[in-house]
Amino acid sequence: MLDNFAVFEGCDGSGTSTQMALLAERLAGARGAPDFFPTAEPTDGAVGRLIRLALKGSPKLHPATLAGLFAADRNEHLFAEGGVSERCRRGELVVCDRYVLSSLAYQGLECGEELPRRLNSAFPAPRLLLFFDIDPRAAQERMKGRASLDIFEGLEFQMRVRERYLSLLGEARAAGVAVEVIDAARAPEKVAQDVWRALSEMPILKRGMSAGA
Repeated sequence: MLDNFAVFEGCDGSGTSTQMALLAERLAGARGAPDFFPTAEPTDGAVGRLIRLALKGSPKLHPATLAGLFAADRNEHLFAEGGVSERCRRGELVVCDRYVLSSLAYQGLECGEELPRRLNSAFPAPRLLLFFDIDPRAAQERMKGRASLDIFEGLEFQMRVRERYLSLLGEARAAGVAVEVIDAARAPEKVAQDVWRALSEMPILKRGMSAGA
């Protein structure tokens, strides 16, 4: 498990990007807050850029290939110089939009459970996982303004993704991860309050904010 590491998970349209921006704004003005590194998967690295193209449908990749690319991108994200693991060790708060559970949910539906589990089995768990729960039909309404949808953003698939996510949360808890399910259908400001309440229980924030009080 990686100390100082938290993860946002949720179906497409659940508002994780919005909450990351609100969190960054809050921490920027918080006395005693640790250095904050907001990040996301797929990354902006070479492998992540290929994944983002594939999610738009070109190139069209076999599901197992895409699962392997997600794992390769994650490995670089974690262990390359200046990556998540290094930042956590030196005392930064790292929050990532999507991580292993996303692969187990999405790629687990696309190519079966065994391959994504094997590809991701060695990656460290986060200290905290926030699952942004929303009815995929409501999420679809939020995404109507997008120029185009990714290959996984259809309603039927998203309904299955949500069910898969919910079935995986118990495994995360059993592995010692603190899991919070957040009602993401509410106004962003209300959701942000719950995000802050959960994150503020992390030792890195408790220590820092107390010292800065």
